[in-house]
Amino acid sequence: MTRKRSRGPLFAVLLGLLPLPAMADSGATVLYLDRTVAIAETLPDPTDLWVSPADLTRVNDFVLKPEGACLGELCIPVQQDGDNEIVITRGDRQWFSLTGFARKVDQAWVADYDQKVFSFAPVPATRAAFLDSGLAPDFVLPDRQGNPIRLSDFRGKKVLVVTWASW
Repeated sequence: MTRKRSRGPLFAVLLGLLPLPAMADSGATVLYLDRTVAIAETLPDPTDLWVSPADLTRVNDFVLKPEGACLGELCIPVQQDGDNEIVITRGDRQWFSLTGFARKVDQAWVADYDQKVFSFAPVPATRAAFLDSGLAPDFVLPDRQGNPIRLSDFRGKKVLVVTWASW
């Protein structure tokens, strides 16, 4: 398995140096979070994974809208007029590059090209709200005398939480 972060032959295709077949290729398998998504048709490309906009949603819940690829309130700008590294049109079909999108949002991914299997890490921007807040969920534990202590009792103070488990 190899991690790819280069522009590859697709960039040459976009510049018109290499032809890109118009027909859809056989599918691929995409692993993302806890799901395995079988993609029936992909656009042939030796290094990038091109899927339909509907398959984009099946893989990671992003929806291609005029303002970009959106997940709820989060929208990543994606140019959709004319061919580029993320969206291209062949015939009457639009194709979306999952690997190009991953490069744009700095999402890690690996691929087994022989088996046509791609695995994507979580999109970093989807975790930003949780990390920016820096707030742990409130919980209650007994102190040594059995009195309940809430984490929220210490709001506004620096707290070190040490945990341990026997398994």
